[in-house]
Amino acid sequence: MGCFVSTPEDNGGMRRMPRDIGEVSVYVPGLRIPKPVDFSPPLGSNLSWNLVQLLTTLRTRIAVLAGEGVPTVKRSTRKNATQHGGSTLTDLQYALEEYLPVLLGLVKEGNHLMHKVQFVWVNQEDEAEETAISNAWYEVLSVLHMMAIVSLLQANIMLLPKTSADGIQSKVSEGCRRASVDVFLKAAGFLDYAVRHVLPQFPAELRRELPVDLQDGVLQALCLQALGQAADIQLGMAIASSKATLAVKRRLACETVKYWQQAQENLVNLPLVNGWGEKHHQYVKWKYVEAKAAAYYFHGLILDEGKSHGMAAAALQVAVESLEESKKLSAAFDATPPLSRNPPVWGTVKYISEKIPNDASAKVRIYRDLYSQDKTTDIAPTLPDFALALKPDDYQLPPVHSCWNQEKTNSGKPEANQPKDTR
Repeated sequence: MGCFVSTPEDNGGMRRMPRDIGEVSVYVPGLRIPKPVDFSPPLGSNLSWNLVQLLTTLRTRIAVLAGEGVPTVKRSTRKNATQHGGSTLTDLQYALEEYLPVLLGLVKEGNHLMHKVQFVWVNQEDEAEETAISNAWYEVLSVLHMMAIVSLLQANIMLLPKTSADGIQSKVSEGCRRASVDVFLKAAGFLDYAVRHVLPQFPAELRRELPVDLQDGVLQALCLQALGQAADIQLGMAIASSKATLAVKRRLACETVKYWQQAQENLVNLPLVNGWGEKHHQYVKWKYVEAKAAAYYFHGLILDEGKSHGMAAAALQVAVESLEESKKLSAAFDATPPLSRNPPVWGTVKYISEKIPNDASAKVRIYRDLYSQDKTTDIAPTLPDFALALKPDDYQLPPVHSCWNQEKTNSGKPEANQPKDTR
């Protein structure tokens, strides 16, 4: 089943929370960092020296890269957005992809080495500073989680506005917006696979002892956050397109609300009590309310076109109130340690920040004067319930590395040394 050890937080541990993480377009809790493991003592008598060294080397590389300032990916200026963090993240993603096929040899069906190594990771959102578990599936889960977090950090870099050639306007290029959607769906794919295929590998008792960073609710919330941010990017591109109809914009806005609402529901009962966790709660709540402002704005415009002026006024009033609330939640998020800042607004937020205070507020005042006896102006209409279009990428674990083909970890069971179909 695997031995479980949880270490309370103390001042001498490895967990680090920077005071300031700079500008944030995509919030991600800090990276969980693997503590070094020497595979020789537990595996040396069972595996070849080359394979033991390969496991040790690949995992050590991840630990080193994860400790090189990646958790913050803070930029000093917009001009060097990829100079600090970007290349390190790419190296880290590649290191994880190299390690995973070799690691999977430990979880092959029938492999008695699955519980031989104690894997230790420093947490970020859990109250316990680190969690050590002697179960190779814990390592697989931690690697998939880190792959998703790295992808989200890469998306954050893509979506931070860069100064234009004239040095005046800060913007996010259309190419970066489109590329970020693919990155969000990739991150969601890692997390979705972890929830559906890796968590079920744990016995119920051990599953309950996993750090909150790896609990089902947090993984689901991060997956939904990625989908919600991808939907918001699509909405922003629809707003910028002359071909997108009002109905298309409303649908995208309503879908974005659903993603963030479900993300919020997954976090509501989890003990995210430290800085990273509390900030995570704040971020999801803020983005839900912000998405709600956009959805009610476009819904109100469609109701107005349909001559349902009283209901339009009520919907637009919700948009006005939600936008105001989102500004307060944004300020609370930035003030929650580690401190952060909002980059210059763009996309959906820029659009609704300009339209709602002027157009929506004006329509609300006019219609409430004209239809003062109409009680529908006081009741917020329900948003349309659209099916969610965006889905996580269909991620599958890679095949077990060929280096395991020559290993005989189970005497009398040569089939255990063959790569299994992990799909």
